[in-house]
Amino acid sequence: MRKILLLSDTHSYIDDNILKYVKQADEVWHAGDIGDLVVTDKIKALRPLVAVYGNIDDAKARTEFPLHQRFLCENLDVWITHIGGYPPKYNTRVREELQKNPPDLFICGHSHILKVMPDKKLNLLHMNPGAAGKHGFHKIRTMLRFTIDNKQIDNLEVIEFNKRH
Repeated sequence: MRKILLLSDTHSYIDDNILKYVKQADEVWHAGDIGDLVVTDKIKALRPLVAVYGNIDDAKARTEFPLHQRFLCENLDVWITHIGGYPPKYNTRVREELQKNPPDLFICGHSHILKVMPDKKLNLLHMNPGAAGKHGFHKIRTMLRFTIDNKQIDNLEVIEFNKRH
Protein backbone atom coordinates (compact mmCIF):
# COMPACT_ATOMS: atom_id res chain seq x y z
CA MET A 1 0.00 0.00 0.00
CA ARG A 2 1.24 3.49 -0.92
CA LYS A 3 0.03 6.78 0.58
CA ILE A 4 0.01 9.41 -2.16
CA LEU A 5 -0.11 13.20 -1.87
CA LEU A 6 -1.16 14.82 -5.15
CA LEU A 7 -0.67 18.51 -5.79
CA SER A 8 -0.37 20.89 -8.71
CA ASP A 9 0.02 24.54 -9.63
CA THR A 10 2.24 25.55 -6.74
CA HIS A 11 3.59 28.47 -8.82
CA SER A 12 6.76 28.71 -6.64
CA TYR A 13 4.81 28.51 -3.37
CA ILE A 14 5.42 25.96 -0.63
CA ASP A 15 4.89 26.35 3.10
CA ASP A 16 4.94 24.33 6.30
CA ASN A 17 1.27 23.38 5.86
CA ILE A 18 2.02 21.65 2.56
CA LEU A 19 5.20 20.09 3.95
CA LYS A 20 3.25 18.66 6.91
CA TYR A 21 1.22 16.59 4.43
CA VAL A 22 4.32 15.72 2.40
CA LYS A 23 5.79 14.09 5.54
CA GLN A 24 2.65 11.95 5.96
CA ALA A 25 2.85 10.51 2.43
CA ASP A 26 4.92 7.68 0.99
CA GLU A 27 5.17 9.48 -2.36
CA VAL A 28 4.31 12.94 -3.67
CA TRP A 29 3.03 13.52 -7.20
CA HIS A 30 3.12 17.03 -8.70
CA ALA A 31 1.04 17.70 -11.83
CA GLY A 32 2.98 20.72 -13.10
CA ASP A 33 3.31 24.48 -12.86
CA ILE A 34 5.95 23.99 -10.22
CA GLY A 35 7.47 27.44 -10.59
CA ASP A 36 10.70 27.75 -8.63
CA LEU A 37 12.44 24.37 -8.23
CA VAL A 38 12.86 25.17 -4.53
CA VAL A 39 9.34 23.66 -4.29
CA THR A 40 10.37 20.28 -5.67
CA ASP A 41 13.73 20.36 -3.88
CA LYS A 42 11.95 20.72 -0.52
CA ILE A 43 9.58 17.87 -1.38
CA LYS A 44 12.39 15.61 -2.61
CA ALA A 45 14.31 16.21 0.61
CA LEU A 46 11.43 14.55 2.48
CA ARG A 47 9.77 12.02 0.15
CA PRO A 48 10.08 10.45 -3.30
CA LEU A 49 8.62 12.75 -5.96
CA VAL A 50 7.05 12.12 -9.36
CA ALA A 51 6.49 15.39 -11.24
CA VAL A 52 5.84 16.87 -14.66
CA TYR A 53 6.46 20.38 -15.91
CA GLY A 54 3.64 22.77 -16.73
CA ASN A 55 3.14 25.69 -19.05
CA ILE A 56 4.66 28.27 -16.66
CA ASP A 57 7.75 26.20 -15.92
CA ASP A 58 11.11 27.35 -17.27
CA ALA A 59 13.85 25.48 -19.14
CA LYS A 60 15.44 24.32 -15.86
CA ALA A 61 12.22 22.63 -14.75
CA ARG A 62 11.71 21.18 -18.24
CA THR A 63 15.18 19.67 -18.05
CA GLU A 64 14.52 18.06 -14.68
CA PHE A 65 10.94 16.89 -15.26
CA PRO A 66 9.15 15.52 -18.35
CA LEU A 67 5.89 16.66 -19.96
CA HIS A 68 4.28 13.28 -19.18
CA GLN A 69 4.91 10.61 -16.56
CA ARG A 70 3.38 7.17 -17.09
CA PHE A 71 4.18 4.49 -14.53
CA LEU A 72 2.80 1.70 -12.35
CA CYS A 73 2.07 2.21 -8.67
CA GLU A 74 0.80 -0.86 -6.85
CA ASN A 75 -0.11 -2.32 -10.29
CA LEU A 76 -2.22 0.75 -11.09
CA ASP A 77 -1.41 2.35 -14.47
CA VAL A 78 -0.96 6.09 -13.79
CA TRP A 79 -0.48 8.92 -16.30
CA ILE A 80 0.34 12.43 -15.09
CA THR A 81 0.51 15.48 -17.36
CA HIS A 82 -0.16 19.15 -16.75
CA ILE A 83 -2.69 20.05 -19.46
CA GLY A 84 -5.07 17.16 -20.01
CA GLY A 85 -8.66 18.39 -20.02
CA TYR A 86 -11.56 16.46 -18.52
CA PRO A 87 -13.78 13.56 -19.54
CA PRO A 88 -14.90 13.55 -22.31
CA LYS A 89 -13.25 16.83 -23.43
CA TYR A 90 -9.60 15.88 -23.26
CA ASN A 91 -6.89 18.14 -24.62
CA THR A 92 -5.79 17.36 -28.18
CA ARG A 93 -2.26 16.60 -26.88
CA VAL A 94 -3.50 13.51 -25.03
CA ARG A 95 -6.86 12.56 -26.54
CA GLU A 96 -5.67 10.02 -29.12
CA GLU A 97 -3.31 8.20 -26.75
CA LEU A 98 -5.97 8.12 -24.01
CA GLN A 99 -8.43 6.52 -26.41
CA LYS A 100 -5.88 3.99 -27.71
CA ASN A 101 -4.27 3.11 -24.40
CA PRO A 102 -6.14 4.52 -21.38
CA PRO A 103 -4.47 4.36 -17.97
CA ASP A 104 -6.35 3.39 -14.82
CA LEU A 105 -5.72 6.85 -13.35
CA PHE A 106 -5.30 10.03 -15.42
CA ILE A 107 -4.01 13.09 -13.54
CA CYS A 108 -3.62 16.66 -14.69
CA GLY A 109 -3.47 20.16 -13.25
CA HIS A 110 -3.61 23.51 -15.07
CA SER A 111 -7.26 24.52 -14.45
CA HIS A 112 -6.81 25.26 -10.70
CA ILE A 113 -10.17 23.47 -10.28
CA LEU A 114 -10.26 20.38 -8.10
CA LYS A 115 -12.12 17.54 -9.81
CA VAL A 116 -12.27 13.79 -9.36
CA MET A 117 -14.46 12.06 -11.89
CA PRO A 118 -14.77 8.71 -13.62
CA ASP A 119 -14.62 8.34 -17.37
CA LYS A 120 -16.90 5.36 -17.88
CA LYS A 121 -16.25 5.25 -21.62
CA LEU A 122 -12.49 4.85 -21.16
CA ASN A 123 -12.80 3.04 -17.81
CA LEU A 124 -10.44 5.39 -15.98
CA LEU A 125 -10.50 7.76 -13.05
CA HIS A 126 -9.58 11.39 -13.69
CA MET A 127 -8.07 13.56 -10.94
CA ASN A 128 -7.11 17.21 -10.81
CA PRO A 129 -5.96 18.32 -7.34
CA GLY A 130 -6.71 22.00 -7.93
CA ALA A 131 -3.98 24.49 -7.02
CA ALA A 132 -1.77 24.40 -3.93
CA GLY A 133 -0.12 27.73 -4.68
CA LYS A 134 -1.31 31.29 -4.20
CA HIS A 135 -1.16 32.46 -7.83
CA GLY A 136 -4.34 32.19 -9.93
CA PHE A 137 -8.05 32.78 -9.75
CA HIS A 138 -8.84 29.99 -7.23
CA LYS A 139 -9.99 31.10 -3.81
CA ILE A 140 -9.17 27.96 -1.82
CA ARG A 141 -5.83 26.14 -2.11
CA THR A 142 -6.32 22.38 -2.47
CA MET A 143 -4.50 19.05 -2.71
CA LEU A 144 -5.60 15.42 -2.73
CA ARG A 145 -4.37 12.44 -0.82
CA PHE A 146 -5.29 8.80 -1.18
CA THR A 147 -3.96 5.28 -0.88
CA ILE A 148 -3.29 2.78 -3.62
CA ASP A 149 -3.28 -0.90 -2.74
CA ASN A 150 -3.15 -3.55 -5.46
CA LYS A 151 -4.82 -1.38 -8.12
CA GLN A 152 -7.42 -0.03 -5.68
CA ILE A 153 -7.67 3.67 -4.86
CA ASP A 154 -9.06 4.24 -1.38
CA ASN A 155 -9.22 6.83 1.40
CA LEU A 156 -9.50 9.74 -1.04
CA GLU A 157 -9.36 13.01 0.87
CA VAL A 158 -9.49 16.64 -0.21
CA ILE A 159 -7.09 18.89 1.67
CA GLU A 160 -8.18 22.53 1.75
CA PHE A 161 -6.18 25.47 2.99
CA ASN A 162 -7.36 28.93 3.95
CA LYS A 163 -8.20 31.41 1.26
CA ARG A 164 -5.12 32.25 -0.73
CA HIS A 165 -5.02 35.97 0.15
